[in-house]
Amino acid sequence: MGKGKNFRGFIIAPLLVIAVLVTVCGREQYLQNAEDRIDPYYMNVGRENREQFRELFDLLAKEQDSSQSQFAVIREIAASYARLKDYGRLIHFLSARTLNYSNDPYNSYYLLMIAYAYMQLDSNPIAARYFDLIVKNYPDLTINDESIHLACLKQLIVLTGNSEQQVWYYQELISRFSDKIDLGQANFMLGQACERIGDWKGAIQAYTRYLPYAGAMIPGFPNADNYAKQQVDFNNSPKDWTFESLPALLKAVEAALDAGNSYQLRRCQAKVNFFARSWEQGETDDAGMADFNLADFMRGNRIRYANKLDDSSNATEAYLRTWGWSQYISTWYLYFRKIYFPSNPEIHGRWEWAGVYYGEKF
Repeated sequence: MGKGKNFRGFIIAPLLVIAVLVTVCGREQYLQNAEDRIDPYYMNVGRENREQFRELFDLLAKEQDSSQSQFAVIREIAASYARLKDYGRLIHFLSARTLNYSNDPYNSYYLLMIAYAYMQLDSNPIAARYFDLIVKNYPDLTINDESIHLACLKQLIVLTGNSEQQVWYYQELISRFSDKIDLGQANFMLGQACERIGDWKGAIQAYTRYLPYAGAMIPGFPNADNYAKQQVDFNNSPKDWTFESLPALLKAVEAALDAGNSYQLRRCQAKVNFFARSWEQGETDDAGMADFNLADFMRGNRIRYANKLDDSSNATEAYLRTWGWSQYISTWYLYFRKIYFPSNPEIHGRWEWAGVYYGEKF
């Protein structure tokens, strides 16, 4: 997204038709008198633009405070500075307006233009402060059929690195502008922000709300559907298949294999989010194969296993090579993982048999 693109409709408005009723012979004197009443700082815009600004500032002086016509003139003055990329003068002009006219109902719009100017100056942290100030302290305005608060919230989510603030911004977006945003994306990203601050209950609630929007495009999260479903399913499950440690899990699995007992082995298998795939498949390629019947593969076969875990195992994941399952694909790697579930300290850090990889490793 280009810098400031969201605000073009707010800021680069069509030029106002300024009608100045003076006689032709008295025009130069009229403009000179007008310029004498204007702060010279605002007129330092180049000779070719000076007349336009003289007319605008003179018209501003004649308009009633806080009126729509005055707003139109102020907007055009600021937009004219923006077109010249004179963001310093734009900021100075609008800052003075908001300070001197603190009850002006259009101040939220003027602050939005200031934030836009700071973005153009690559001062995003300052811009973010203004966006936040508008949302939390000023009433919303609709300009060119667009909500100022909505525009600010969208920018704040991008500009703000504070996850607690992001949670609040996403909650505001969802509660106030559900008909104007991608609810699937907003709920998933809210879940991510909740995770970062340790609000696991809030994260599960957000992922649960995301699930009806499965298939939504989430930038940076190609497996968002699987991730959200796994989090929700695991949260709602009894979790009675977990083991206190990897050695305890291995002992139970090896005992079931030695006995050739598919029922005993299935008791070790995760009841939700269990996968069965080849090494070439990705997480989104499972086609219900987690529901396969272990008895069909063990009947009449003697399943053997390596005397140690695969060398690629680590502190959070482990692989056990086994063989003898089928004449088609004899070798399976049983995949074990340490459970990451901070919302329940009794489960967090335990181990589960989470899946199967078919065939030899590459």
